[in-house]
Amino acid sequence: MDIFTVSELFLTGLLLMVLFVGGFAAHKFKIPDVIIFLFSGLALGLFMQHSDLMEFAAEVGIVMLFFMLGMEFPIQQLRYLAMKIYKPGLIDLALSFGVSTAIALLFGLDLPSALLVGGVAYATSSSITAKLLEKNNRLIKNDADFLLGVLIFEDIIAPILVAVIASMYLSGSISPTEMIFVFVKIIILIIGALAIGKVIFSNMKDFIDHYVSEDFFILFVVGLGLLYAGLALSLGLSEVLGAFLAGIMLAESQQSSVLQNQIRNLRDLLMPVFFIYFGTTIDILNGIPMLGLLLVLLTWSIASKVVVGIYGGRQYGLNREEALRAGLSFTQRGEFSIIIAALATSDLKTFSGIFILFSALIGVIMFQNATKWAKRIVGPTKLNS
Repeated sequence: MDIFTVSELFLTGLLLMVLFVGGFAAHKFKIPDVIIFLFSGLALGLFMQHSDLMEFAAEVGIVMLFFMLGMEFPIQQLRYLAMKIYKPGLIDLALSFGVSTAIALLFGLDLPSALLVGGVAYATSSSITAKLLEKNNRLIKNDADFLLGVLIFEDIIAPILVAVIASMYLSGSISPTEMIFVFVKIIILIIGALAIGKVIFSNMKDFIDHYVSEDFFILFVVGLGLLYAGLALSLGLSEVLGAFLAGIMLAESQQSSVLQNQIRNLRDLLMPVFFIYFGTTIDILNGIPMLGLLLVLLTWSIASKVVVGIYGGRQYGLNREEALRAGLSFTQRGEFSIIIAALATSDLKTFSGIFILFSALIGVIMFQNATKWAKRIVGPTKLNS
């Protein structure tokens, strides 16, 4: 027997300890843990081989993230939020996704690759931004409601965007017929989820109350999330859309907080695995690909969010200082960008990973200085309007 042979159990335990140390360091030094996990993955990727087990755990982690996210949005709340924040949300979508895609096209990328780059540049990191708002005591500020509203809009759009981009990028073509077919499948999946939520889960409150404390109930909750995520995957769409819609189904039971408690620990265990796994797939030994596009996209990704903050915030009812502070506070990309970037291959994945890392680092710095910079730029005014 080779004394240097180690079991997968040992390696799994070692990985979890590395994640613990990274999470502890992030907490201690007030750094978003996503950044620590990505850097850890980059380091591990230099000498670690591909692991099917880690890949599967990472996929389940992402499914649980979107499953829990969907539970936040009963159908009525979705309708209310859409009416309240749709204008800033559409500005954000047009600038951060639309213009970013156009920039990638101008640099010579084909349309599927450009759409993927636009998707990577679109969504602000909800986890990083929410943690920064909390740690900097800014949840009580007026602009915090606006920021959270835009993040929720992105959370709703992102699963659909991921599904479209995944279908187009992985197929390598986007003929009008294929695009229509993709949207038809998405609409069927959405209608099916809404119908199941209204007809079945809206009448399951008593059932959930009665059995939620039983050990076996978690099998029902996790099984539903994986089942609908798998259905979406079988239809050639992204599993994150299916998981999100499964969460919306369960939200109709009006028991979201109880149900989220069932899977929170599973999500918290597996999400760091996803981030570190993505880091291991980034090849940094061959240099930074498409450096010109990277610099332009980084610059635009920051500018687009500042513009959304200024103009969208003013439409929302913020004064000039609050709107500028909001714009300076959500330039960091994170988990949604990583999910889309994970679809890419070779140079495009490395490009996207480096973009996300720099975007997150710059975004954290900008957030920490947003209040000071906004006051300095706007200057003292009586009503600041």
